[in-house]
Amino acid sequence: MAGGVRRKSPGSASPLWAKLHSLWQGKHLVLFKTEYTLLVLSVLWFLEIGINVWVIHKVAYTEIDWKAYMDEVEGVINGTYDYTQLKGDTGPLVYPAGFVYIFTALYYITSHGVNIRLAQYIFAVFYLVTLLLVFRIYHRTKKVPPYVFFFVCCASYRIHSIFVLRLFNDPVAMMLLFAAVNLFMDGHWTLGCGLYSLAVSVKMNVLLFAPGLLFLLLSEFGLIRTIPKLSLCAGIQLFLGLPFLLDNPIGYVSRAFDLGRQFMFKWTVNWRFLPEWLFLNRYLHFLLLAAHLLTLLLFVFRRWKSRSLHYQFYVWYFHTLPYLLWSGGVEKLAHLLRVLILGLIELSWNTYPSTNGSSAALHVCHLIILLCLWLAPPLPSAPAGAQQTPAKDKRQ
Repeated sequence: MAGGVRRKSPGSASPLWAKLHSLWQGKHLVLFKTEYTLLVLSVLWFLEIGINVWVIHKVAYTEIDWKAYMDEVEGVINGTYDYTQLKGDTGPLVYPAGFVYIFTALYYITSHGVNIRLAQYIFAVFYLVTLLLVFRIYHRTKKVPPYVFFFVCCASYRIHSIFVLRLFNDPVAMMLLFAAVNLFMDGHWTLGCGLYSLAVSVKMNVLLFAPGLLFLLLSEFGLIRTIPKLSLCAGIQLFLGLPFLLDNPIGYVSRAFDLGRQFMFKWTVNWRFLPEWLFLNRYLHFLLLAAHLLTLLLFVFRRWKSRSLHYQFYVWYFHTLPYLLWSGGVEKLAHLLRVLILGLIELSWNTYPSTNGSSAALHVCHLIILLCLWLAPPLPSAPAGAQQTPAKDKRQ
């Protein structure tokens, strides 16, 4: 109508408003559609800053290994390079040289290990960096619906405890490992191998990822071009361990890379239902090692187990659990069942001391995940024409 007020057409609304309106209309989809992964991850990460500060101030710190770590590196600072002479109040030093260097730095930063609160904040930073690295992997792969990431961070008491209430060295090793995985994803294989070797130098458990890395290197480069990458990993170990190797090479290797260590029954999470005499039996250890190797071989030829799990070992695989569950080949494994498995695993790890039931439940959950991965369809091979791509230029 002439002279009247002209109404804005729907198409004249700003694109930002339209996007926000669309997001509000489908707000329930934010938790389920992978295109919103980055949004959900960002919110959770900033939420985690507050959670870590709250945990540090409201939950009591528990001394387990931190003082022993400080005693061990203090021995090195005082000039002892014979690994057989280095020990803390919980026993001898059993970690490679990278651990010594990193925790020596922490020793000085925290006033000879006395400033526990500062150490907790440093480990909170380690936690947030680890979370960023893990979230980047999930954002790149887009296999897991966004709502699951709540269980990867905020919901786990045990993981927060391992990082900021116990100050174990496992989080440092895993932070370096996830940094290496990010480099592998970006095609920086040489840098990734260097960082992977550095992670191994903090704690030997990172070697559990070595078969997978070897498989990827052989697939990407072939046997001949894989050798320099493996040589780099070995060279870093030699370089870091050189002061100790020059003093007592056998002592260093036997302590830092001791494959025959005897775990204590009171700390086991996954074998509580066994009698202690059987848990300590060497034949059981060899049987588990054989089962581990057999499982690896079966997955290598068809597709592609530590002796005992202690509480801090949860961080070794916690952040990978959603990826494993949502990568499985059982399509009828509903979202709710997957979340239930995550919950049962978390409950098992939070049960202290462990019980027959919690240990058995953990094994059942692991078996379900393993079967799902076994039934997963093989990854599609790249087309022949896709072999030469710009991304190949980054491989080094």
